[in-house]
Amino acid sequence: MGMKFPLLDLRHYQMIAMLAKTPRVTDAADQLGITPSALSHRIREAERRLGVPLFSRSHKRLRMTAAAEYLAQVADRLIADLVRAEHDAERMGHGVRHVVRLAVEAYSSYHWLPSFLRHLKEVQPDVGIQVVAAAAKAPLESLADHTVDLVILSGDQSASRFESVRLFDDELVFIMPPNHRLSGRAHIDGKDIVGEDFITYTRIPEPDREYAKLFRPNDTYPNWTETVELPEAIVEMVAAGLGTSVLAGWAVRSAIAGDRIVGCRVGPDGVTIPWHAVIRPDTAPEDTVTRTVAETLAGWCRDTDGFRR
Repeated sequence: MGMKFPLLDLRHYQMIAMLAKTPRVTDAADQLGITPSALSHRIREAERRLGVPLFSRSHKRLRMTAAAEYLAQVADRLIADLVRAEHDAERMGHGVRHVVRLAVEAYSSYHWLPSFLRHLKEVQPDVGIQVVAAAAKAPLESLADHTVDLVILSGDQSASRFESVRLFDDELVFIMPPNHRLSGRAHIDGKDIVGEDFITYTRIPEPDREYAKLFRPNDTYPNWTETVELPEAIVEMVAAGLGTSVLAGWAVRSAIAGDRIVGCRVGPDGVTIPWHAVIRPDTAPEDTVTRTVAETLAGWCRDTDGFRR
């Protein structure tokens, strides 16, 4: 039995992705570099191949059907994957034979990356790194479906179905604007944060974080004002005086050093979180390369304290 191929080709997916962003026929055609009549013909061709309607027309604008909306989501991923694959292939033609796709849980702080890349080039010159920022929201799912090869995660990974390599330990930091009433404290206790406007990137309590270590034991809770899924945006909000938060120390150190925010320990003893490089426990040749990168990253962290510099 022969291999089955998609009914639509790349031109159709590019068209659907464009029409999801630009529903006016003339504007979409201009962006695609074709005439409006050619775009209409391409729409009819796609609908004929699939046997389902994709668009309805209303005053020179196209309204997407449920089928078209679904294909638009697929198209965005498909085109992004193709662009990354072409980039990887180009790099492989210039001395890079293996590309390891990497993501960092929750954070998009990559101040450490240039230094590590220089180190990796010295010890593994045929290996390149590709950052897949979109995988940060669901890193383990992205690892399982092979969207990425290595994710940098916090917390205990001993029960994970994946392999992990310990990278470093990092202390959580309570952050606030410079003029905050708690500024200058060495640490904050549960009673200190009662009624404080608090911004978090998740409302799901984790057993080794501030909720379990500080808030719950003292039955003292801040005023949960915002849930912002991007820690870098939380830093900006805290710097603007819109609240306080608790984030990874390595990710906020540069903002503290720049006097944009101030920080202190969470509790008198602090709350320390381990960070790991997590990979699939596979045995394919490319996974051997990924494991080497994880171990190289661990050694670099141990020798340079690179994330926390």
